[in-house]
Amino acid sequence: MATNASSTTGPVAPYIAIGLSTVAYGIGARAHIRHNLETIEEAIHASMSIVGINMPVRVVALAEGALTGFTDEIFDLPHTLAASELFIDIPGEETEFLGRLARMYDTYIIAQCKARWPEVMPDRFFNTLFVIDRRGEVVHKAAKNHLWCRERSCTPHDVYDRWVELYGSGIEAFYPVLRTADIGNIGTICCSDGEYPEAVRALAFNGAELVYRPSEAVPMTNIGASPGGSWMVQNRGHAEFNNVYMLCPNIGPVYLSASARHPIDISGGNGHIVGYRGEVLSHSASGANTVVSAVIDIEALRQFRAMNLNSNWMKDLRTELFREMYAQPIHPKNLWMTQDPLHHREVDEVYRANIQRLYERGTWTRPGHAFPGAQLMPADARGMSEEQWREARAMWSCWD
Repeated sequence: MATNASSTTGPVAPYIAIGLSTVAYGIGARAHIRHNLETIEEAIHASMSIVGINMPVRVVALAEGALTGFTDEIFDLPHTLAASELFIDIPGEETEFLGRLARMYDTYIIAQCKARWPEVMPDRFFNTLFVIDRRGEVVHKAAKNHLWCRERSCTPHDVYDRWVELYGSGIEAFYPVLRTADIGNIGTICCSDGEYPEAVRALAFNGAELVYRPSEAVPMTNIGASPGGSWMVQNRGHAEFNNVYMLCPNIGPVYLSASARHPIDISGGNGHIVGYRGEVLSHSASGANTVVSAVIDIEALRQFRAMNLNSNWMKDLRTELFREMYAQPIHPKNLWMTQDPLHHREVDEVYRANIQRLYERGTWTRPGHAFPGAQLMPADARGMSEEQWREARAMWSCWD
């Protein structure tokens, strides 16, 4: 969870934030993360030398998947196998690598990686957001709360009772905010979290001023003619509704494995940074080892919130009107408390049950005719077994 720095007592100097979109390799073992870290280091050196000449860079943000790619999702690996063989500990050797760069450039680094949380439950991994400060120390950790339907991570809601036992049931337990004296108050979500307006609103209620939301995939990033598709629309809305900066780097083209001949641009680029009125401050159509950068003026945001009687919307939110809206659950909690997270095919049925639940309540109106909906392809896919994974690992033999 977050470790709060001292509360701000004076103005925060304007600074530049950078979002990096890096080409990534899917990993076949934790040791392979080193290859992606080397690319990240080159991108940090290059971007700092170019952007840092304009103003001090105090935040460098990486994309989701920048360290590991998405092997567990693409191959539908058993959850516990992926936890033990692919993912990291925080702190650990990967955060030490990034911490060296944070100290070198006197900057915070915000990143994502799937990580084990043994203090919560053994043999589980969570899609984890973390912040490394200018001293190279991990000062914030948060877990992704909403998943893309093909993601294999565990979430706090999936082990809700255990999470509440350790961290409580307040919004700070699920949407912690790092409060700092030098870069403002930082909130972190990831990809599918941002499909829900409640996520950034929760961070804003917790004091967030800059929100990190890395990565989104096609088709969300290329719907319509506007750059960034619905991903950009959502992030502009989050910024405008909550008066926060949105820092949104996207993952670059991804090599499926070490032996892949060509990368696949699964996300379509379009990393961006949005100002606290919803205005796009920086945008890059390309995602292949590219940079977005913008000036973050926390003091200006604070003055806007303090002085404005119209468009700082949270100040006059009628909270009582919405209190009952979330009283009935939709997605079941504690799914993975007593069983390991299931493969894609079985989890699809959980989502289908959620759809039926909304019909049964009368929330949604059924269509006039029922057609087959989305399904796992190929139709007979059952998820990869550990034995099949051992055979597939040959794709990384050049790195072993």
